[in-house]
Amino acid sequence: MAGNSTYRKFFIDDSIKIARHYGFQGLDFSWVSASTSDNMDSMGTLFEEWRAAIALEGRNSSLSELILTAAVQYSPRLDSGSFPIDSIRKNLNWTHVLAFDYFMPTWANYTAAFAALYDPDSDVNTDFGIRAWINGGLPASKLVLGLPFYGYAWKLASPNENAIGAPATGPAVTEDGSMSYKVINNYFKANGRVDPIYNSTYVVNYGIVGSTWISFDGVDVVRTKVSYAKEKALLGYVVWQVSQDDNWVLSQAGMGMFLSHKMVL
Repeated sequence: MAGNSTYRKFFIDDSIKIARHYGFQGLDFSWVSASTSDNMDSMGTLFEEWRAAIALEGRNSSLSELILTAAVQYSPRLDSGSFPIDSIRKNLNWTHVLAFDYFMPTWANYTAAFAALYDPDSDVNTDFGIRAWINGGLPASKLVLGLPFYGYAWKLASPNENAIGAPATGPAVTEDGSMSYKVINNYFKANGRVDPIYNSTYVVNYGIVGSTWISFDGVDVVRTKVSYAKEKALLGYVVWQVSQDDNWVLSQAGMGMFLSHKMVL
């Protein structure tokens, strides 16, 4: 679609019609599989044409212009290109940075902080990505930090080796290892009320039940990440997804930092 002018027009026109039909405030674009320089060039062109169509529709309808945003990877840099930062800056209201799923037990044969804020040994972390976006020319005010309300469970190769980076043999508990925050809490309670560990180097929580090792963002992690967003002058934060919270615990932790820092949510 993005690489063909006719298809782009159909897509843009239909998206605007659907948004207006349902009374939406805007449109959020997600193309997480885009990975080539051609993909990125097409994405930049799509954003330009989309913004022009939204502006025209707003003038003709006397309605407020639709908001246009996009979900983007944690870093603008890719192996074969980079995101169209100029087009994003000019045409999008903001971006949702998918700052998670850096590691998953379906392919990483070692335990990991799957949404690490920092990593002293790797560029695969949220702080690196946010700085890359800003250094690449996208204002911090157009970046919204993504927070995961879920985690992943690994099966340890040996229960005696259970730190971050310990050998693992694949996912645990579920088929792909993914678990909502609510399910993680219930799993810990059902197995003797496990007391999770907070690692400040990576900014992650993890809990251990026998040979099961679970990485997730708990209350302390959410607070730290929202504070980070404030320190970097980001527009705010977005969660995936609120239904995975446990009795609003994570939501309230984020909101508490939001109120104390007067951030935009």
